[in-house]
Amino acid sequence: MSVGRVFVYGGKGALGATCVQYFKSQNWWVGSIDLVENDSADANVVVDRNADWVAQETDVLAKVSSALNGEKLDAVICVAGGWAGGNAKKDLAKNSDLMWKQSVWSSAISATLGANYLKEGGLLALTGANPALEGTPGMIGYGMAKGAVHQLTKSLAGENSGLPDNSLVVAILPVTLDTPMNRKWMPNADTSTWTPLEFVAEQFMNWTLGKNRPTNGSLVKLITKDSKTELIEATN
Repeated sequence: MSVGRVFVYGGKGALGATCVQYFKSQNWWVGSIDLVENDSADANVVVDRNADWVAQETDVLAKVSSALNGEKLDAVICVAGGWAGGNAKKDLAKNSDLMWKQSVWSSAISATLGANYLKEGGLLALTGANPALEGTPGMIGYGMAKGAVHQLTKSLAGENSGLPDNSLVVAILPVTLDTPMNRKWMPNADTSTWTPLEFVAEQFMNWTLGKNRPTNGSLVKLITKDSKTELIEATN
């Protein structure tokens, strides 16, 4: 028997795959939602990248419902996303559209999954970004999308948001995650300030189990220094 059930949106990316493996190692049933399958997951929902937002939501909800077969989820964890730089001079709409699809579409669909399939007291975790607490002139599309995720998080924590009673919704705000791609593109960076993926997965597990839960609706900064990570709730 599995300990509980969780779906990871973005389950094939670096952080998502780590979350899938971590929960699996603790004997959880784990579903993955992504553009490609994660062979380690108990169930896979493959998103049609060519479908519009409404069609994606409809398709994902139906496939998740089929995979759960009447069961409820302890957590929905959305770590889907991406990054694009750029200011207002060139390709602002193009970059913003990509960031919106990767971060906002996935977060909103995760919210709908939470509203329909989470248990009372369950966890909905989204992924914001620490830089998006302020202006991001060198990556405007990214900042806009992550700012929207922050607003969504606060809205979902409010009364009558549609989430089950006593749910916890929280957005993590990483600075730099210790991913293979970041190591590839920033080979000379100070990795003692990068947040390990396993640390993030462990926090999701703790919050799902009701341990050291942050304030509902909070934006939680992941601040790593000298290879030690602190969780700090943002004040704005």
